[in-house]
Amino acid sequence: MPKTFLSYNNIFSNLGFDSETVVENIFSGNSGLEKFDDTSLLPEPFCASMISSKIVEEKFSKIGNTSKFTKLEQMIILSLKEVIDDSNIPLNERVGLLISTTKGNIDVLESKSNFPESRAYLSELGKTIQNFFGFKNEAIVLSNACVSGILAVSVAKRFISEEKYDHVFIASGDLVTKFILSGFNSFQALSAEPCKPYDKNRTGINLGEVAASALITSEEKDLPTGAVEILGDATCNDANHISGPSRTGEGLYRSVKAALKEANIGAAQIDYISAHGTATPFNDEMEAIAFSRLGMEEVPLNSLKGYFGHTLGASGLLETIVGMHFMMKNILFSSKGFSDLGVSKKINIIKENTPKELHIFLKTASGFGGCNTAVIFKKVNN
Repeated sequence: MPKTFLSYNNIFSNLGFDSETVVENIFSGNSGLEKFDDTSLLPEPFCASMISSKIVEEKFSKIGNTSKFTKLEQMIILSLKEVIDDSNIPLNERVGLLISTTKGNIDVLESKSNFPESRAYLSELGKTIQNFFGFKNEAIVLSNACVSGILAVSVAKRFISEEKYDHVFIASGDLVTKFILSGFNSFQALSAEPCKPYDKNRTGINLGEVAASALITSEEKDLPTGAVEILGDATCNDANHISGPSRTGEGLYRSVKAALKEANIGAAQIDYISAHGTATPFNDEMEAIAFSRLGMEEVPLNSLKGYFGHTLGASGLLETIVGMHFMMKNILFSSKGFSDLGVSKKINIIKENTPKELHIFLKTASGFGGCNTAVIFKKVNN
């Protein structure tokens, strides 16, 4: 079975339009979250991270016709182009394309949209990205709630392990739209203040929009600085409830156990956990229980939601990219918004940026429908 690596990458967000700039902003403690009072999106104020449509169009106009592409398409194309250009890999029959998103172009269903409703189909999003770059293989669109971004890494690894492809490009993205905001608001889950994952004073979730892209490859030669090997992965469904996770953390527990088994390592060898951490009571408590059951109470852990909000189907890939950059820097980065533990089990939340020699990290994600994904990454010495 060939090894697989997460290689070139890009983050396109309101904290920067490349991974390095975004990571520097996080290191400096800067958050992309802002308070909005826009009744065209939601009747009440809300806190979110959003990217100016004008800025997106200005950047995209240099490579394409903005009138022919939605905002999300422009963001994904801008992000993916950086990775394709950096990798210099010919887009032949041995190269795959995965698109991960939760709702895709859901905004085209709004009355003010200039695009046909058919553009909301996820398959159309895949075709648009595929055709822009000229991929030979049909784009595979992966939409499995909030694990989509990290699940795409797992799926790409398996395609390469089965020798279907030598390289797989992943592009992830989601928007903050009226539809998304109203949906989370119906759960009474939105916070008008910056979110505080795992904190006893948390008041709910923030949403965010981002595009993130990466190359998964079997080519070990000439890997860029910061590349990581994918050691193990697993996905389990807790089959508990459409919007509520298992109270015992069963799905997350099983996915991490299976990923550790494939990686052939023990829990003690994990240097830190990049967790999901949505700042909702059910999610945060479930994760704490699962990590406690796994014997990971002392493993340093953080959530990135205090910097970007919850970026839905892009969050898993976004947070993996940030995690690999900080592993390269040998720094445990703070879980923004956290102060006092607000879950029933002990977990080791990182309160401030801390130097530490890092070799292996675990990325987890959990989402609606009971889905849970865990992937383990190891630093490549390059």
